[in-house]
Amino acid sequence: MAEQHEKALVPQIRFAGFTDPWEQRKLGELFEESDERASDREILSVSVANGIYPASESDRETNPGASLANYKVVHSGDVVYNSMRMWQGAVDASRYDGIVSPAYVVAKPNSEVYARFFARLLRQPMLLKQYQQVSQGNSKDTQVLKFDDFASIEISMPASENEQRQIGAFFDRLDSLITLHQRKYDKLCVLKKSMLDKMFPKGGSLYPEIRFAGFTDPWEQRKLGDVATIVGGGTPSTNNDAYWDGDIDWYSPAELGEQVYADRSVRRITQAGYDSCSATLLPAGKTILFTSRAGIGNTAILRRSACTNQGFQSLVVNDDTDVYFVYSMTDRIKNFAEQKASGSTFLEISGKGLAAGEFAFPSKDEQTAIGSMFKQLDHLITLHQRKLELLRNIKKSMLDKMFV
Repeated sequence: MAEQHEKALVPQIRFAGFTDPWEQRKLGELFEESDERASDREILSVSVANGIYPASESDRETNPGASLANYKVVHSGDVVYNSMRMWQGAVDASRYDGIVSPAYVVAKPNSEVYARFFARLLRQPMLLKQYQQVSQGNSKDTQVLKFDDFASIEISMPASENEQRQIGAFFDRLDSLITLHQRKYDKLCVLKKSMLDKMFPKGGSLYPEIRFAGFTDPWEQRKLGDVATIVGGGTPSTNNDAYWDGDIDWYSPAELGEQVYADRSVRRITQAGYDSCSATLLPAGKTILFTSRAGIGNTAILRRSACTNQGFQSLVVNDDTDVYFVYSMTDRIKNFAEQKASGSTFLEISGKGLAAGEFAFPSKDEQTAIGSMFKQLDHLITLHQRKLELLRNIKKSMLDKMFV
């Protein structure tokens, strides 16, 4: 039994050189509550999403003046938690000196504690459940975790401060990478939004604010039906098994999220299923899937021939139109479609209604230049998005495997 208990106190992944089982301790043995007060230091906030950060970096206003008189002092390395949101993970080890609202609890660690390790340990799902169990109050909105109850909780930790330090530093580096890619991703999204605003005419003008060198002619107002064929979809009978699980991709609106390209559908139909309904096989590379019901305006460029159900009015662009240029202006098409949509059961725009929409188009060469620029920008955005997802998945896995 003792051997099994020791095995249970060994994490799946460890840094080299550490083999001893972790030890169980009560938080009250490692922390003591601090009630030091001041009003003349930087105000700090604690949130589930961001941990501890200067309140000046938040969009929310802080209470000035005399209301700071009872604020609690925080020193770098102190653990601070929101007593009413601890069960959600509103806890962190501070990197800052400052003050926090009296609603927060400040816990000062002893010499056995490396704070950045506890910044992660105290957010572990198993501990969040314990916080909720020992919090006082009748509902989640009124539950409060007092320090005495916090102190009664038992945790598992490395006896070696060096192991704590290496784990904490590993997650600090990982968080820095995540923050870096998040900022790059956010900047690229802001850049794209700005370019979409400046590289397309607005307010009835036929001249965009920014253009590639060599293009000076006014853009031309054209109906969407003049530059693309609008194609609806259809659905084979769901009661006939012979129509389904075939080789022809068949999309439903729920499949389109924020991806640029549609590569493979969730469901596929057989040739018999295709022949039985009014669906049309859409060509790859020239088709923009466009949802026309309920969530109007979700789009993706089709990468392999496919058909759709009747929740789409897809755009098959003509040879003299650049597909990525039209994809880049789908927010404008979406706004038009939402304004013209009608229906008693759900809002919908017909193919005829979509085709009637008028938009400004430049020459094919200028379309290609603009489409190519947005294609590269979307590629960069997708790369950073995937990197973010990968890093977050690594963090989630490591939090699971590097703690007991």
